[in-house]
Amino acid sequence: MRPPTGASEPPLVLRNAGIITFDDARPRASAIALQGGRITAIGDEADVSSIPGARELDLKGACVIPGFNDTHAHMEREGLKHQRASLADARSVADIIGVIRTLAASTPPGQWIVTMPAGRPPFYFDGVASLAEKRLPNRYELDKAAPDHPVYIPGVFGNWGKPPGYSALNSRALALNGIDAGSKPRLGGLDIETDSNGEPTGIIVERNNRPAVEFDLLPAVPRFGFAERIEGVRLSQRLYNAKGTTSIYEGHGSAAETISVYRKLWELGELTVRVGLVVSPSWSDLTEARRIMRDWLATARGAGLGDPWLRVSGIHIAYGGDPEVARCARAHLPDTGWSGFVEQAVTPADFREASFLAAEFDLRLHTIVGDKLHEIVPVLEAVDARFPLRARRWVIEHIGRAREADIEALARLGVLVTTIPTYYLWKGGEKYLDEPDGGNQVVPHRQLLNAGIPLAIATDNIPYDPFFTLWVTCAREERTSGRVIGTEQQLSAEEALRLFTVNGARLTFDEDWKGPLKPGFAADLAVLSADPTSLPVTELKNLRCDLTIVDGRIVHDDRPN
Repeated sequence: MRPPTGASEPPLVLRNAGIITFDDARPRASAIALQGGRITAIGDEADVSSIPGARELDLKGACVIPGFNDTHAHMEREGLKHQRASLADARSVADIIGVIRTLAASTPPGQWIVTMPAGRPPFYFDGVASLAEKRLPNRYELDKAAPDHPVYIPGVFGNWGKPPGYSALNSRALALNGIDAGSKPRLGGLDIETDSNGEPTGIIVERNNRPAVEFDLLPAVPRFGFAERIEGVRLSQRLYNAKGTTSIYEGHGSAAETISVYRKLWELGELTVRVGLVVSPSWSDLTEARRIMRDWLATARGAGLGDPWLRVSGIHIAYGGDPEVARCARAHLPDTGWSGFVEQAVTPADFREASFLAAEFDLRLHTIVGDKLHEIVPVLEAVDARFPLRARRWVIEHIGRAREADIEALARLGVLVTTIPTYYLWKGGEKYLDEPDGGNQVVPHRQLLNAGIPLAIATDNIPYDPFFTLWVTCAREERTSGRVIGTEQQLSAEEALRLFTVNGARLTFDEDWKGPLKPGFAADLAVLSADPTSLPVTELKNLRCDLTIVDGRIVHDDRPN
């Protein structure tokens, strides 16, 4: 089945709206007509004629913006969270035991009971601290609640919360995973708690940001299979659409299994979010990397292959990483846990060589730099001297600290940039509170824009709510202190909206038909509960999306009566 297309949708006209177009020729409008998946007219009421057979909606002054383009979305993981029982309301060991006992009553004997972590989503920062006893139930307490089932309560995934994470297993689960008094983790950052007799208590503590406990110690714990991942993305799309998201881009890379999930949904015609993917490779060394780039990744070269709904282009190559974690995680492929990508561990020397290979085979590079942009820029400059980068649209992601000289270098090289404001400023901003310059070199949006760098912002699924990220981008407040990091880098709501909507189209080579609300462009838009550009910054995170349209089709409608 071919992907859905707006050509089969009846025309739609929206009137009495406050439309922010991000079209410099007409920045504001009050009416817009959609037909055949494209915008056919936009302007004042008199500029937009009625269309025979069209459905007309009076938006009663509501704000309309281009749909959000989440350029580091990890959309594949959000729906998976709803496939496991929640412990969000648990405030004691007894509460958790009650949840487990209820699940045991409805689960066939012998089948696994697996929950989400302790703590309150979406961040789980409180974790076990949210429980009266400040601990999870041990193996014996879980045994009483579910004597006929293996039980597993996982620790928090570091991208949502903050290590350490605490996992709990009952005796059946420990036995199925071969954990006993003699068991020792192979990887660092893991501790199997034991009692005074040296026996495991059922509690495993992990201090790694991306959990490796299941890959190292828990091979018997049920994984998310292909069917679960398909259902996960189906739900994720609804959730992302409900926030006004109409496009995503997975610059961190997607494993073969993840790409297959999106390909299947594309084939079934079920995509309601436009998807841009990047290959997360599983090669083991540079020799294999050369062979794969040369022989197997032709479809990802340059702008890649795809259509307006699904495109695959380029590769993600990590800079750094733990070799043992990567080796252990790869042994479980195609399962990637929560991540959706292949764990990598790349030395600086290998990163340099892989970057040259990527340029040689016209595979645009994506890499996460954190505070190491100054180490990456010389590599990019060396590659550029042999393979000019300006037209290749290489992408630097997850910028933390950035020196002015390195920003200027990125501008000269024509590199695109995506940032994760929530990750570095709000969630993890504590380490930047005492920067000598007040934090103006941390996620320096203003400097990047002033340098003329194509810039987009993203949620990183922490959380997937673009309004929260919009607020962080403008306020730049650190979560534990409320202090502002880098006052000179604060953006207005309109500036941040542009980065979060139209700017991401360049990442998928779509800027000629997607992004701004203007005639001939994609009919992808969101109707909001209020105009972000007229709100106090503190109110941005309280915005709602009342209506989402993708390709001229309504995919979310929660308008007030």
